[in-house]
Amino acid sequence: MARDDDEESVVSESAIRAAGEAAAATDPADLGVLEAAALLRSRALSSVELTEACLRRIRQRNGGEPSFEGSPTAINAWSRVYPELARSAARRADERLARERERAPLLCGIPIGLKDLYAIAGLPLTASSRVLEGNVAASDAAVWARLQAQGMVALGHTHTHEFAAGGTTDQVANPWDPATVAGGSSGGSAAALAAAMVPAALGSDTCGSLRIPSACCGTSAIKPTHGLLPLDGMIPLAPTLDHPGPMARSVADCAALLSGMLDGRPPACPIAPPPAPAGELPLAPGPGPHPLRGLTVALTDRPAQAGMAPEVEAALARALEACERLGARVRELAAPAAIDWDDLTTILATEAWAHHRRYADRADRYRPAIAEFVQAASAFTQAAPYLEAQGRRARLAGAWARWFEEQHVDLLLEPTLAILPYERGPGYERGHAAGAGDPMIALTAIWDLTGMPVVALPVTRRAGVSLIAPPGAEAPLIAAAIGLQEHALPAPRWAPAAQGAPASAEAL
Repeated sequence: MARDDDEESVVSESAIRAAGEAAAATDPADLGVLEAAALLRSRALSSVELTEACLRRIRQRNGGEPSFEGSPTAINAWSRVYPELARSAARRADERLARERERAPLLCGIPIGLKDLYAIAGLPLTASSRVLEGNVAASDAAVWARLQAQGMVALGHTHTHEFAAGGTTDQVANPWDPATVAGGSSGGSAAALAAAMVPAALGSDTCGSLRIPSACCGTSAIKPTHGLLPLDGMIPLAPTLDHPGPMARSVADCAALLSGMLDGRPPACPIAPPPAPAGELPLAPGPGPHPLRGLTVALTDRPAQAGMAPEVEAALARALEACERLGARVRELAAPAAIDWDDLTTILATEAWAHHRRYADRADRYRPAIAEFVQAASAFTQAAPYLEAQGRRARLAGAWARWFEEQHVDLLLEPTLAILPYERGPGYERGHAAGAGDPMIALTAIWDLTGMPVVALPVTRRAGVSLIAPPGAEAPLIAAAIGLQEHALPAPRWAPAAQGAPASAEAL
């Protein structure tokens, strides 16, 4: 959001100097959102220069032109790239920065990738599916309209697992290891971020689709409280579960993007009163060496029940130790309620079919697993089971909200995924339909049902953790996550490896 002050607490003179020094020997495409914002506002870097650097990086690292199927040797993060549109927007952003200077919106001139569910007026919108081949958006998605009004620069649409109905996005390669999945459904956004093709991206989350690819690709994401952001102009999967959200390489950059996505009061929510406005979001950790002091962080029995891979278990232990070292009180508590997978299936399938029935005459164009999912969803047309499932869902959310309050818990810590990224290939074959039973969503789906805000951040390049808070607690949640990342768990930085190897890490 544009602010009326000098943004001293966000982009100070010292931050500009530090960013300038860091960028002196850095390709602009490697900059994060806040680093780039500091340079843009100081006029040490132009949006045109930054945009050209990102477009050049896409040409260098995407693995050729965007394709529908992908290939074993291409990252293929992008569904479509819009170079001339981006250059034009960058020129307008530079004019605005020159005119408004410190009063320009923080995000003005920053390039972004949009998951291929967000409408950009006059451009294709396909959900990475041949079902929507030839579809052109008539108007902008509400969230994109807000960011565009602040001067952000759309580079293109990133690939999604087809119609967001899965957790692997197999047409996209994981930049760390192209033989493994990038995660999904926002896999293209996470891969583009990890490979430093763009500093910011939009994703969405229905059963974990912001957080899963962040864990697979070593990036960060925020799933806000359900209903905080509008869904208008987005291709839905299941609207009472869908969450728009920001993705970036750091939590602080995600917070800057989320701040720009907010605009006044939240929209009406179909299942509950809209949450309170999020207010000002922190873009830096609390002061001092113990930014989590005074917070109670809980660990439940859910991760153990999910069966963690050894590397995931080690990552969780490292994150717990970091929480304690940074001042938090850590408690082990039993979870108050478990997810009812049948209820998730009923809600997801009923809402998905309500949208996909309009494509019945194009059913042969779906990928096999998505065709199977849609076919199964077509059986969910009864109001009574759906309403009963929504009622039990409300009770589940209430049980968790009371647990946070009665146990005096500020944050819950979990692995984002209990498993590691697995081999690419089978995600679109029949027998891999999305929903209950998918190991990718074993820990993530409950937080879509309850609507609680979650920040996902990496611990290693293929294992991450999530911090969960009660509804509406975005500000303290984000502050704690930034503190954890900046003081103890730095994000891994991907770099192309020599001699054809997939990737190398500068920090793990």
